[in-house]
Formats: sequence, structure tokens, C-alpha cells
Amino acid sequence: MVPQKPISQQLIYEGKAKRIFKTDQEDQVLVEFKNDTTAFNSLKREELEGKGAINCQISVHLFELLEANQIPTHFLYQAGDARMVAKLAKIIPLEVVIRNIATGSLCKQTPIAQGTQLEPPLLDLYYKDDELADPLLTEARLERLKLVSANQRFEIERLARQINDLLKSFFEQIDLVLVDFKLEFGLGPEGEILVADEISPDTCRIWDKRNQDPKAKILDKDRFREDLGGVVRAYGEILKRIQGPSSNPGNCS
Repeated sequence: MVPQKPISQQLIYEGKAKRIFKTDQEDQVLVEFKNDTTAFNSLKREELEGKGAINCQISVHLFELLEANQIPTHFLYQAGDARMVAKLAKIIPLEVVIRNIATGSLCKQTPIAQGTQLEPPLLDLYYKDDELADPLLTEARLERLKLVSANQRFEIERLARQINDLLKSFFEQIDLVLVDFKLEFGLGPEGEILVADEISPDTCRIWDKRNQDPKAKILDKDRFREDLGGVVRAYGEILKRIQGPSSNPGNCS
């Protein structure tokens, strides 16, 4: 798809990893991926050259994969190495985390051992608020906050589990392990639920099946969190495999 009009550069929002601009289409926005890398609620921060472009290209491919499998997203088309155009959506202040293997905060907060296979996958909901450090939501808190209706919550959780199955299968084909990942959702102009934000190594834990070393196999933002180095190189390895001849947006069997 080609933009019908030049893209406006009026900034309407800037977050930790992206800038959002208005466009000449009222129902569309331009999303620019930044090189900024943060962890621990922005207590750790660094700019990594090339990271934004890699995350954008990975997100574009994975959004195309979802769309090819009838999962609605906000993505419309890529508009440069580090930019994409998306549908204007009202973001729901929920972070949906799907965990296939126990690691990270789950092992710090529970007696579940590192590396435990979680079957069925664990789905957690968090309140999206940086000032509150994105707290985990209980059933009672979710109901009290009225962030979503019962039907919306059912659809969000259904889509999240469907996306997990799809991405696990896709990554398996290119020797990657989807450990866990975060999703955000928004409401489109007709109130429809759309997958929004991004899907990238910033929002997923991804391990290399070809490497058994516990540190070297990490290809995601844990390399930054744990001072392992090689963040952009690891992200680039994911992109290289995604773009390889054995993978295409519709190939998820």
C-alpha cells in the first residue's frame, strides 16, 4: 500500500521506545521506532544505534503474519526502515503477558523454578502505568478498575492465546524459542479490538535453539537488562532468520 498523501510530522506522543505522529489521514498515525533502550522502568537507559529499525522490521513481519492468519492488528504498511503507518486506535491500559517457560519476574515472585515449561501457558494481566510500575492485576482489581468489559476481556485473552500458538509455531521453524511476550491492544474506530504497539525482542523473550549456552542463547532485551552486550547483533539475528527463505508471513504450519 502506498500513502495517498504526504505524511505529516506533527508529534502527538512520545514513549520510551516510539514516537507517534499525526498523518494527513485522520484515521492513521505514523509510528517511529527509537534507538532508545530502557529497563527496570527506565532506571537503566541507553541508545543503541540501529535497534529501532530492526524492531520496526521485525514488528512489520510479525504483524503481517498475524493479519495473514485473520488476527486484526493496527498495522497498515511500512513507511521506512524504522517507521510504519498504523490505524488510529485507543490503547487499552492493559499489558497482556503470555509465559511459555518460567523465567524473569515469575521466578522472583513465585517458587516456580527457572526453565519450567508452563502448560498450559500462563496469561497475566498488568495495569499499564509507568508511575505505578505496571502492577499485576487481580480479578477484583480488574473488575474495580473497569478497564474492559467482560466480552472485551474474553476476546483479548482469546486473541492472546491464539497469537501465542501462532508465534510459537512460526519461531519453531526458524530455531527460535518463544519464552514469553507482552501484547497491547487498542480499540479501532468501530470499537473493534486490534493488536497494537509492537512485537519485537523488546517485548518478547526469545532464545536460540541452536545455542545451549544459558547466556549466549538469549536474543532479546535480557541482553541489555543483564549487561550481556551484543543487543543489536542478537536482534539482527532474529530479523535475519525471520527474513530467511524458509519463512514468509503466511507460513505458520
